[in-house]
Amino acid sequence: MTPLGPPPTAPPAPPVRRVLLAGAAGNFVEWYEFGVYGSFATVLADRFFTPAPGAGPAGAGPLLAVYASFAVAFFLRPAGALVFGRLGDRIGRRPALMLSVGLMTLATTLMGLLPTRDAAGAAAPWLLTLLRALQGFSAGGEFGGAVALMAEQAPPGRRGRHGAWQSFTVALGLLAGAATAALLASALSPQALTAWGWRVPFLLSLPLGLTALTLRTSLPEPPAEGGRDVAADAVPRPARPVPDRRGAAVTARTVLLGVGRIMGWSAAGYTFLVVLPSYLQATLGASLREALVATALANLGFAASILPAGILSDRVGRRPVMLAGALAVTLLALPLLHLLQDPDAPAPAKAAAVCGAGAAVGLLAGPGPAMLAEMFPAHVRCTGLGVAYALANAVFSGCAGLVITALTAGTGSGNVPAYYAAGACALSALALSGLRGDDHRRALR
Repeated sequence: MTPLGPPPTAPPAPPVRRVLLAGAAGNFVEWYEFGVYGSFATVLADRFFTPAPGAGPAGAGPLLAVYASFAVAFFLRPAGALVFGRLGDRIGRRPALMLSVGLMTLATTLMGLLPTRDAAGAAAPWLLTLLRALQGFSAGGEFGGAVALMAEQAPPGRRGRHGAWQSFTVALGLLAGAATAALLASALSPQALTAWGWRVPFLLSLPLGLTALTLRTSLPEPPAEGGRDVAADAVPRPARPVPDRRGAAVTARTVLLGVGRIMGWSAAGYTFLVVLPSYLQATLGASLREALVATALANLGFAASILPAGILSDRVGRRPVMLAGALAVTLLALPLLHLLQDPDAPAPAKAAAVCGAGAAVGLLAGPGPAMLAEMFPAHVRCTGLGVAYALANAVFSGCAGLVITALTAGTGSGNVPAYYAAGACALSALALSGLRGDDHRRALR
């Protein structure tokens, strides 16, 4: 006869604040580095990819090479998302997140120590590209594990708010990277910035990464069943187990749908938040300082709208908020670019325009993580949402600088960035229209 006793209790959930800090800290480091790399694209082109004097005119070649290195890192992100995602789904979110942030910090710090082409010759660009590849691979595992952790530990009715913190650290990281670059550009002479100043932001990633690693080391592993988010008014999901032979196909289709829903976020985000500095310099003749200030303003608008968008999506649903962002970029990208191209347009109007562009991207980025987490069941959540995010970023973000720079040089049109962002957001709006209105109230599977 089995003795009666109190039912077993689940281990206490970690404090919400600790979950948010641990989940978002590595993401901040990742996007800080990407913001620095994008802001210093022209400097890196000169130091690593410009041929030696006498080798002929460089033209757009060095800048294209910088963006090619950028794209290589992004195309390794899906592989990292798959490897770290399976690790997170099988043995736990915490070890996968610790490994990803450790490798990312190592790669970023080493970038700040690399010899330039003057010292290492033709090996310099290959070394930079190799470290970019390692950084991209490790960063691929960051999003899936962190978003799964945040969504699974979110209190009822707050998945949008929690997921938005992941996107908010994207904005903070990009803003910190752009602001650091702008500060150095203002404090140092152009010669000093090109000689050694560009190394400082990369080396700063070491203490940032160690802080993120420490936060994650002390984080308890979330419950194995996928979290505590079961709202009292949650709409129950019918239990429809998928046979093993069909499970992979169902997950693959869901990943592709997820890519379609966030491709506009990826394309517009990188167009307005990362590619903007080199576009303003190469196409509109702006100075490095002016370009970096414009980028900082765009990132400021982006950061300001993310958390309100995530909170609003917990009340009205993911679909209306994300559709508003996609349609705003689709309709306003070309007028925005025409305003920036107008030499007679007042500076406050241009500043408001770039802030508004960033805010529109924030409407997509705020609810986006929770929307992706709600698409996948717990046993493939890390892998599924991580691969969807990594694929969208590889195709529509990693190639953004390469495609925009090449098409602008080839066609002579200054409107290419607007067409790129608007086209991706128009397609994304079609995919987002299929979201169910009550997904934000349903329990995670």
